[in-house]
Amino acid sequence: MAEGGGPPELQTQKKEISELINTTLVKGDTWFLIDSKWFKQWKKYVGFDSWDAYNMGNSSFNPGPIDNSGLIKDGTENHLKEHLIDDLDYILVPQEAWDKLVEWYGSIESQEPIDRKVVEYGMFVKHCKVEVYLMELKLCENGKPDKFVTQQFSKADTIETIENKMRKLFNISDDTDTRVWNKYMSNTYEHLNKKENTVQDAGLYQGQVLVIEKKNEDGSWPRQSSVSSSSSASSSSAASTSTYNGSSTGLKDSNKVTRNSTNSSGYGSYSSSYSGYGGSTSGYDYNYRNSSRSSASVTPGICGLSNLGNTCFMNSALQCMSNVPPLTQYFINDDYKDELNTNNPLGMHGEIAKSYADLIKQIWSGHHTYTIPRNFKMQVGRFAPQFSGFQQQDSQELLAFLLDGLHEDLNRILKKPYIESKDSDGRNDEVVSKESWDNHLKRNNSIITDLYHGQFKSTLVCPECSKVSVTFDPFCFLSLPLPIKKERTLEVFVVSMEPQSKPVQMKVSVPKMGIVFDLCKSVSKVTQIPPEKMAVTDVYNHRFHKVFAPNDRIDSITDRDDIFVYEVPVTVADNPDTVIIPVYLREKSNRHSTYQYSAGSYSLYGTPMLVAVPRKNTNYHDLYDIMLKKMERYVTEPENNDWWEEGAEGGNEVTENGETEMDSDSDSQDQHNSSEDAIIPSEKEASLPETKENGKSSETIEEPMPKPVEQKKCRLFGMTLVNSYGSADVNRLHDDGNPIKFTNRTYIALDWNPKAKEKFYNDQLAEEYEQHESMSYRTSSRRQAVDLSDCINLFLTEEILEKEDSWYCPDCKKHQEASKKFDLWKLPKVLVVHLKRFSYTRFWRDKLDTMVNFPLTNMDMTPHVKGPNGQEYVYDLMSVTNHYGGLGGGHYTAYGRNAKTRHWYNFDDSSVSKADRDSVVSKAAYVLFYVRKDCFDFDASSSTSPASLAQPEEDENASGMDNEAATTTNGQSATTNGGQISDSEDSMDTN
Repeated sequence: MAEGGGPPELQTQKKEISELINTTLVKGDTWFLIDSKWFKQWKKYVGFDSWDAYNMGNSSFNPGPIDNSGLIKDGTENHLKEHLIDDLDYILVPQEAWDKLVEWYGSIESQEPIDRKVVEYGMFVKHCKVEVYLMELKLCENGKPDKFVTQQFSKADTIETIENKMRKLFNISDDTDTRVWNKYMSNTYEHLNKKENTVQDAGLYQGQVLVIEKKNEDGSWPRQSSVSSSSSASSSSAASTSTYNGSSTGLKDSNKVTRNSTNSSGYGSYSSSYSGYGGSTSGYDYNYRNSSRSSASVTPGICGLSNLGNTCFMNSALQCMSNVPPLTQYFINDDYKDELNTNNPLGMHGEIAKSYADLIKQIWSGHHTYTIPRNFKMQVGRFAPQFSGFQQQDSQELLAFLLDGLHEDLNRILKKPYIESKDSDGRNDEVVSKESWDNHLKRNNSIITDLYHGQFKSTLVCPECSKVSVTFDPFCFLSLPLPIKKERTLEVFVVSMEPQSKPVQMKVSVPKMGIVFDLCKSVSKVTQIPPEKMAVTDVYNHRFHKVFAPNDRIDSITDRDDIFVYEVPVTVADNPDTVIIPVYLREKSNRHSTYQYSAGSYSLYGTPMLVAVPRKNTNYHDLYDIMLKKMERYVTEPENNDWWEEGAEGGNEVTENGETEMDSDSDSQDQHNSSEDAIIPSEKEASLPETKENGKSSETIEEPMPKPVEQKKCRLFGMTLVNSYGSADVNRLHDDGNPIKFTNRTYIALDWNPKAKEKFYNDQLAEEYEQHESMSYRTSSRRQAVDLSDCINLFLTEEILEKEDSWYCPDCKKHQEASKKFDLWKLPKVLVVHLKRFSYTRFWRDKLDTMVNFPLTNMDMTPHVKGPNGQEYVYDLMSVTNHYGGLGGGHYTAYGRNAKTRHWYNFDDSSVSKADRDSVVSKAAYVLFYVRKDCFDFDASSSTSPASLAQPEEDENASGMDNEAATTTNGQSATTNGGQISDSEDSMDTN
């Protein structure tokens, strides 16, 4: 294949690409995204994996030009679809690998390559990753804030790069001096004067508005500098940028903004001077007084957090933590300062604790209706690279990091001793549990340990030797399983054999762990089509991406797959009389490819078909009529040849008809175990196209279609044998009157004449389908709501370990599928309950929307605790993290019960509103924060409750929160009689 300048041998391709995709990420390098479906087809073609080795070089697997259309958002040229997942939706390859693949196979001419930079995250632990999703910034000229242009930038781009782009966009000449401002509040601007800083260094976030300002002819600037000339000496430290506070007409000197800090034991009078990351690491000076909406009278704690771009997961977690009175009081009173452990190698040098403390003081200052947690966000991102970008994350994972980070930053143990763990060895549980807890405290002793840590008892029993192993382990979260739904709902299109019938879209319920034949049976209940006379396919980009075997697992079907179920007249693939042929529709295109086997002059369109054809004695004319009959609902047959004018081309034809071995595509590695039952055989039965008897090759022959003779009827389309993707021609069919030899692996493309398609093919009718009444059904669990106690009991139920999680028995000296049981031994003062709503398998991910009822007050956990101390464990709910939507996206909010007003509030990013207590319990509840009553009790002002929190507000309206709480909707500002305001310009788009 390498001869004549073509692609190298397949083994060479495999070796070169395999080495390149394992290249180490280097900051600044460029990598490219490739649709995983195309890449999987290429892997089959070159025998990349061992199970595909015997099909290496089979032209039916030839992937054709690189096609990334499945990754691009509809209606855009280069914007990625949201929530794409690495390896599942796309593959990342370095520049050299991309260049080679394009050289060998070509790419769709109209598509721009999707290239992305490698960026570096983290302050102390450096971590490189490909920045798949770019950051969108809004660019505008000074004085024209509403006329902005949205552009995408990498976090590795510099301020200078952005400025140059703005100059080009707004036609600013090179000899005009300019400067760029960051507008992050309605009246607050920040001069980005360090042009070498990157987007990441500058702390810019999704949706940020940047303003470019041109110098006046007299040498002055329209926007007055925030640093007066008289104070130039004091600003010579060049610590950062200037902060400009005010409108473009009424200017304020930022030096006049109050920057002192006063502390009190209450929540009423704190203003922060915290301005950076241990000395303004980024080179920018941020002032929280300018990063929030101030109000003369606001209830402490009723403060929203602006969305910085997909940061609702962080905002909801922070609001839940903020509404835990014991921890909040600890930071408000500055008790944390005496316990900062800046030398802990497992900690964050005290920076996470300091930035969290500063944010908590802002929330509870009583001065702001909302604040921007940008300092905290950047600080978290520097220590935990997984949270450094602006993609949606898991709120519970952020909480786990925050609690662990605060614990290590505030750990009172300066040097952790080495302690060897011991098994129980039959000792009394009380002795072992105390020993384990004491050992834990010797290494871990902080405010987080005091409040959030409890203790499990774990019992393992060997099924072979009955060895019993008992251990006691600390925990911070009580992660509870939910009763899993045993079924899922799939949307499918059912295509009848009757040509006049439109496809029917419907929803069917299938077993989650079932097989494809279960799907067929569910469809059969609705359509009355026998399940054994169905072919289930995954249609992608107008082609059959996969044909499922009856015993393929349903969990290999994802929610984003387009599943078509075709009615077929036979029950087995080897029916002696009838063969089922996959048929593609193609039309002339201007696409040209360097790829050797590419059907470069044609592109696929429409929905592919499965057509039943007599296996014997079917010639070209018969096959043409069968295809025409199959499309009669949307194709009109011409009465004569008058439509053929101006030398229009006919179909693709060659000089012989021959047997050609074709094959369907499959991604399943297990397909060889089940394909023999499929009506359309899987790729495991594929073989190379056979050489014809007359010695002619089945390779593509680029011959023009001959003009029809007058005596013959002009045909609307020609027919070509193609590979399973329709991307490579194998053999063109010719009307020579001889029977065509079909096999179970024959694929045919109908190559439409452009003029015929325009006149006789009705695109609108072809795309029409009916909706079954099931499409109007709301997809919901048939289970009734469960109680939180059901989840607790399920967690405490004994289970048998799976093989992959087997336990090594020290007596048997081998891994055993032991029985395992958890017991609650000691519960913490603050009990964090994590409802495990997200479940994953290799092919399938799901969110459980089961309604879980949980108590708001007086939750008695005492019956569940096995510890001997006799303590009562009664809790009140303080806050809840909610997740709305599905996997990979959705939106987070929080409910919190304010310690001063004793009312519930809904925290939705920068918007805060009063909530009815009945709304707190919902199927969106994800993480619950309970506080033990002996630690803080709403019902009584006991000595155990912090003084500043125990007493409610005497007049809630005076604090700025009336019964009609302020809300913000779609950029509209709403003001209550208490003065609570949400500014639309400062509220970022929620995710």
